[in-house]
Amino acid sequence: MGDLITEYTERLQQQELQIQALSGEIESLKNSQNPGSSARLEELMEENSRLKYRFNILNRALQEERTRCGYAMLNISQRLQEIFGLTIRTSYPELENPPLALAPNQQPKFGDYQCNSAMAMAQMLKAKGMKANPREIAERIIRNLPDNELIQKTEIAGPGFINIHLKRAFVSKLLSKLLINGVTPPPLTSRKRVVVDFSSPNIAKEMHVGHLRSTIIGDSMSRLFEFLGHDVLRLNHVGDWGTQFGMLIAHLQDKFPDYLTVSPPISDLQGFYKESKKRFDEDDGFKKRAYQCVVKLQSKEPDFIKAWNLICDVSRQEFQKIYDCLDIKLIERGESYYQDLMTQVVKEAEDRGFVQLDEGRKIIFAPGQSLPLTIVKSDGGYTYDTSDLAAIHQRLFEEKADIIIYVTDSGQSSHFQVVFAAAQMLGWYDPKVTRVEHAGFGVVLGEDKKKFKTRSGDTVRLMDLLGEGLKRSMDKLKEKERDKVLSPDELVKAQRAVAFGCIKYADLSHNRINDYVFSFDKMLDDRGNTAAYLLYAFTRIRSIARLANINEATLRKEAESTEILLDHEKEWKLGKCILRFPEVLQKIQDDLLLHSLCDYVYELATTFTEFYDSCYCVEKDRQTGEVVKVNMWRMLLCDATAAIMAQCFHILGLNPVERM
Repeated sequence: MGDLITEYTERLQQQELQIQALSGEIESLKNSQNPGSSARLEELMEENSRLKYRFNILNRALQEERTRCGYAMLNISQRLQEIFGLTIRTSYPELENPPLALAPNQQPKFGDYQCNSAMAMAQMLKAKGMKANPREIAERIIRNLPDNELIQKTEIAGPGFINIHLKRAFVSKLLSKLLINGVTPPPLTSRKRVVVDFSSPNIAKEMHVGHLRSTIIGDSMSRLFEFLGHDVLRLNHVGDWGTQFGMLIAHLQDKFPDYLTVSPPISDLQGFYKESKKRFDEDDGFKKRAYQCVVKLQSKEPDFIKAWNLICDVSRQEFQKIYDCLDIKLIERGESYYQDLMTQVVKEAEDRGFVQLDEGRKIIFAPGQSLPLTIVKSDGGYTYDTSDLAAIHQRLFEEKADIIIYVTDSGQSSHFQVVFAAAQMLGWYDPKVTRVEHAGFGVVLGEDKKKFKTRSGDTVRLMDLLGEGLKRSMDKLKEKERDKVLSPDELVKAQRAVAFGCIKYADLSHNRINDYVFSFDKMLDDRGNTAAYLLYAFTRIRSIARLANINEATLRKEAESTEILLDHEKEWKLGKCILRFPEVLQKIQDDLLLHSLCDYVYELATTFTEFYDSCYCVEKDRQTGEVVKVNMWRMLLCDATAAIMAQCFHILGLNPVERM
């Protein structure tokens, strides 16, 4: 499929070049200042008509090629940008990179989309010494618009805003296609290898709320790229190496001397870590032995490797409990994985003359960065800087990543800037070709607007937080008397869906760059932009078909033959909102801000409510309560809404249930 799309893309590009050339000729004919005799003028007019005719044939062929690319959903905004971008370039070939400003219209009565390029183009023409009125520019753009499948009409408003009205029949056709083919991603021009580095807890330390954001955001980003059709590697860069393992192994030897033959019953690894740290800080003899253990571990002596593995396994089991609750899939690749590669990276940097000595340390200064990377400490050991350089090298050269995303707190932003700059300096990647990005996020605050901690001042354990969420969601369900209508199994499913969905959505619905206040009361509220509201809304939409006794197979069959009418303003508004889904995904792929998807799915749910309140889908007999009439095209709109919501939920990591 990828080769086929590439072939189609090349053909489309060739056609667009032909269209552009033909349009340029049309424009030069129209602007001719000395047409000569009337016979010559008639000849030019006839040639002009032929060129326009050819222009439209090529444009229709281009549209047909697009539809052949499969069942992919059409990104309406992107398609309009292509049409207007091409028209602007052919209308004003003298402008290099003319601006293209196109967005959904904020006032639906004036149209569905708006192109606001004319004002900026007037300024560009003025800078070239050419007089241009924005309204005249807009008129020329409209005059040169090719015949196309989706624009019903255009109007000029104010000084040069172009209001665009979509064809209702075309929108109806797209909705039917969605229902027949399912919710599919926009077509890919090329499939990328995407590495997402997220979660990243430290071995022997419990996961806390600081890991919550990285885990939730990273998982959702991975789901987005997977849905779009990319090859995604989800990496858990755990802290599983370093001097702290010396003290842990020394403490293990003392507390469980038979650890080599009997698995040590370490139930509280956090407590075990605190005990060893206390001894390390207070007992010089223990500290000396801990350093000896580090040396033996780094030398890979079997007994010390076994002790290290035992400690790592206990941590992994605890991490997995959290990942299972949140439905997170990850491949662990800790700092230990890169140990041998670190030596190679340091050697490469030295051989190429990038390493400087500084009081026994080996450092690298990258262009434009005021702080260096320390790649070898004065005692000869490696650092986080060395580990991160080795990791990015492995991801670029062994994984052959096209996109690498690091999901960590914003406090590490400057560190990653230096790592990325050093990798570019070493010639490992070109930022114009390979996308390497730090997706930073703010901290989690308590309701007092201070860093989220327990009453005693300790960091909140993530497992405790999830447990509290389960308790509160069950209380909420019982308060709504759902325990009286749901089976015990359904009640537990609803409890988990609400608890974990609310925790995830509360995080994702805020701009990740900002801090956010963690409040169970707000996230469990079934009013407003919360997972609780959306999950209940989804369940209600799904129940409409059950109320009408219509099963999924019937809806699929009806979608193939029933025209979805969009005559009522609320039908039209809902239909357009449903089809904005690919547009929203494109934005998130570009800026990695997942709250846009939360805003969209909330808008979709509220738009559906407006539609359902104004347009009957199922009519009942007032006396008997029996269904007497079903409006099938509106039932299909219900189904399309639910299908898009379900896909949004999947990307956000929410698990809706049919009954709540």
